[in-house]
Amino acid sequence: MRRQTGDLAEGAAKLAGEIGSVGVEAVLAQGNRVAEHKGASGAVGSMRPRPVDWFAFDDKDEDTVDWYPQGLTCSDESGSIGVPAFLATWYFKPDEGERGIRVSFLSPKTLKYQHALLVEAKPDGSYGPINIHAGGIACDGDLVYIADTKRGLRVFDLNRVLDLRTAQSDLGDPQRIGRHDGKFHAFGYRYVMPQTDFWRVATAGPLFSFVSIDRSGGTPRLVSGEYREDDPGGWVARWPLGMSGGEPEDAFVMGQPKIQGAVSWGGKWYLSQAAGAAANGKLLVYADGKLETRAFPVGPEDLTVQGGKLWSVTEFRNRRIIFGVPL
Repeated sequence: MRRQTGDLAEGAAKLAGEIGSVGVEAVLAQGNRVAEHKGASGAVGSMRPRPVDWFAFDDKDEDTVDWYPQGLTCSDESGSIGVPAFLATWYFKPDEGERGIRVSFLSPKTLKYQHALLVEAKPDGSYGPINIHAGGIACDGDLVYIADTKRGLRVFDLNRVLDLRTAQSDLGDPQRIGRHDGKFHAFGYRYVMPQTDFWRVATAGPLFSFVSIDRSGGTPRLVSGEYREDDPGGWVARWPLGMSGGEPEDAFVMGQPKIQGAVSWGGKWYLSQAAGAAANGKLLVYADGKLETRAFPVGPEDLTVQGGKLWSVTEFRNRRIIFGVPL
């Protein structure tokens, strides 16, 4: 991959200078939605034993057919967020009226959460939605990496979470995005986070479907991989944090189709495998050349590690949970 910052950092700085940034802790404290502890139990399906813990989104987010959760990271993965937190990405599914991608900041302690719209800003102060799948998210310090399927990794900065209410008295027109009539608009969202950098695939090749960070060893590494529907030839790779050199340290063929998330941890590989909207997925664990298959909820996606547990998020309507299982 090659770094292609372009004018992204300049655009983000321009927008931040006009609106003003807030910390993740402030976003969590201002959460305008409330998760349900161990709600949406339909996501668990026939899984036994059940997850050790899980959190469902509120009724509106559970029921929507417009937005689908995909990626998951956490404060432990970041190492710089001062309170327990999960960050989950969603993509907008309808072909009409594209609204891009968003990230949910959720506190497992208070159950409050808040959405922020991810945007691409220009040096002139304009900005718009980012229309990608956002299949995975990872966090290293203040840097957030989001998988862009065919292009690579988009980078965001947690120091660039912008609160529109610091710049104006209302949230603008919920049907508009960008600057219009002297106001900032973000489809009614209070918070926006502009992209600051980009690591792009140099040539056509494997896809970037999910991403995580392995902090179990002496040298943390970024993990990425690709989803293939009916092909076991999908790959996973580990990269140096900071993406120095733009080359992976190692890469492997997974030998399994329908992999939605992966992380290496403590000498093991953990892969989440989907089975559609009506059947339980699987957790595949590779260690010492052996494969172990464990039960998983319906629709498992990206993976992350927090509090000594493996966490994932599920995507299907009324079965949307952030859940944890033993490593």
